Amino acid sequence: MEDKIMICIDGENIYIQRGESLYVALGRMSLDKFELADMPLAALIDGQMYDLHFAPKRECDIKLVRYDSEAGRRVYERSLKYIVIYVMMHLFNNVNLIEQHSLGNGIYIAVDFQNDTKLSVDDECKIKAECKKLIQQNLRFVRTRMNTEKAIAYFESTNQPDRARLFSQSESDDFGFYSIEGSDYLDYLYGALLPSTGYISVFDIKCVENAVLVMMPSAKNPNEPEVYTRLPKLEDVFMQSDHWGRLMHCATANDLNSLVKSGNLAELIRVNEALHERSYALLADEIATKGARACMIAGPSSSGKTTSANRIATQLRALGLSPIMLSLDNYYLDRDKMIANEFGELDVEHINALDTDRIAHDISLLMTGEVVETPIFSFAKGRREEKGIILQGGREHPIIIEGIHALNPLMLSGVSNKEQVYKVYVSALTTLNLDNHNRIRTSDVRLLRRLVRDFATRSASMDRTLSMWQGVQRGERVWVFPFQEKADAILNTALVYELAILKKYAYNLLADVKPSSPYYAVARELVRFLTYFVDADASMEVHIPPTSVLREFIGGNSFYED
Repeated sequence: MEDKIMICIDGENIYIQRGESLYVALGRMSLDKFELADMPLAALIDGQMYDLHFAPKRECDIKLVRYDSEAGRRVYERSLKYIVIYVMMHLFNNVNLIEQHSLGNGIYIAVDFQNDTKLSVDDECKIKAECKKLIQQNLRFVRTRMNTEKAIAYFESTNQPDRARLFSQSESDDFGFYSIEGSDYLDYLYGALLPSTGYISVFDIKCVENAVLVMMPSAKNPNEPEVYTRLPKLEDVFMQSDHWGRLMHCATANDLNSLVKSGNLAELIRVNEALHERSYALLADEIATKGARACMIAGPSSSGKTTSANRIATQLRALGLSPIMLSLDNYYLDRDKMIANEFGELDVEHINALDTDRIAHDISLLMTGEVVETPIFSFAKGRREEKGIILQGGREHPIIIEGIHALNPLMLSGVSNKEQVYKVYVSALTTLNLDNHNRIRTSDVRLLRRLVRDFATRSASMDRTLSMWQGVQRGERVWVFPFQEKADAILNTALVYELAILKKYAYNLLADVKPSSPYYAVARELVRFLTYFVDADASMEVHIPPTSVLREFIGGNSFYED
């Protein structure tokens, strides 16, 4: 048996030939499914992601990664993105492709032809047809390992100096580049890819002005591509953020690192915070001009809703108004009255975790100037306190209502004068990129914010916060994101400099997560991501104002006690 190795795949022990890949072993086990929901996409071994061409050299436990997990969706997205970039690089001459952000369930890739060429409907058809041709050929994704020196030399030889500089700053010394079988084009997409192009079964391509939208499988039915729907408000705020990045000369991780190392981070902080302050002031002007009696502020976890509510209130006071604050967190039902979800857990992200009838009743009365005793929820006790807070609204006392469900129509079901309500959606929509072919995910930045805050203010371990994150994201997809285009304004709280600050707080904590932890793989990915950033000197924090959104997470916020 020396030529064989016993491995455990999803709890089943099997013997494989030494040098045999997981891909071959899965075929023998009849696990090479063709439905996207069922097919193995990659493998987790000792907390590290491997593509399925990996050949184990020793006994090990292997967890297959499928599309129903965040890790599986990222493997699929990277592979699909690789195909689209590969096709466009071969279809068009002198094209520069920049993956900028997600848009709905699609990936927005800006296209710069370095001349006056524009994408057309014919181009959309060509791109899609060439992608389908590659997929039908079922060509293998081939992984090539490079050390730092070789990786830098490759990027320099292919006229990608920014990527070469970024790799020179990384703390890693081993990189997995991929090519498509039979091609000499190499790219690095910060993670494992699928075994072959044939694994891409669901996608769509839409050409919009100066960009390609790569549509992922639908969130509701992964066997169908997401239908492209315009999100004009979200598009506008991303355009504003791109403009801010250019204004501050900081569009990539390499730009940020250069500013940190050159001693110019303080100026970046001041300019970034000034742009935020201007946004809050303009928003308050709109609320006051409209004569709104209520301002509803919603957004996903760790987007900075609480600080944003206070900053809007401050700006309204500067206009002569006296706003009152109302947190929807105080309307949670007592824990013993909550209904468990399908996983047997108390789902605090669900709309039914709130007393929606009381919320609608109280908001209605406050908007008409009535005196209301609003509840106080004790998170330590898991129930409401006996006495609440006495509040009174009115024309000079607009109510600022903050919470993840604030844009849900149920909150205003008792309100007759809905035209007097101003709705704000808050999120940290970062447009800072790692490099041209790899965006920084908004959800990763929000997770880092939450990890830092929960550790500092609630003594929560990394494991504890990471254990909740999947449920948080599940709730956001259902209860938060669908309402973002219903807002009167979308407020972007991302700070282009924040990862240089957050790294100092999060890196060592995440690096200390044990291999035995079920969240080791997630922690490891975040650590690897943070290695591409130079952490700011502690002296830089004096330049972060006490009203900054970032202070909500690192401490020192002047609006409330940490």
